[in-house]
Amino acid sequence: MWTEFKEFINRGNVMDLAIGVIIGGAFGKIVSSLVDDLISPIIGKVLGGIDLSAMMFVLGSKTGADGKIVEVALKYGSFIQHFIDFLIIAFVVFLIVKAYNSLKKAAPPPPPSPSEQLLAEIRDLLKK
Repeated sequence: MWTEFKEFINRGNVMDLAIGVIIGGAFGKIVSSLVDDLISPIIGKVLGGIDLSAMMFVLGSKTGADGKIVEVALKYGSFIQHFIDFLIIAFVVFLIVKAYNSLKKAAPPPPPSPSEQLLAEIRDLLKK
């Protein structure tokens, strides 16, 4: 079992996946900061100074165990911020995949086999 585990870990795909997850987590933090610190304040300013993260629909309130009043609310502003995060990440991944696909060169078609060359010559002679 230990040998099989070592073979599994040493595969290139597992290491690539681990690196991708780590870089993806760091990229997610960058995008969250971009949305929270740059885009949301601009949207809030355009909407008249509204803080997106504070936007919510209060359903009611309740008293907690410690005696504090806690609001029960639908925090749609936070949802909007996370949705913007998703759109930015999806767009960047799209651009990366598009760039990768354009860099990937199309393999030239293999040369025809001798029998295919002979058949092409026969076809050309029959056309004449």
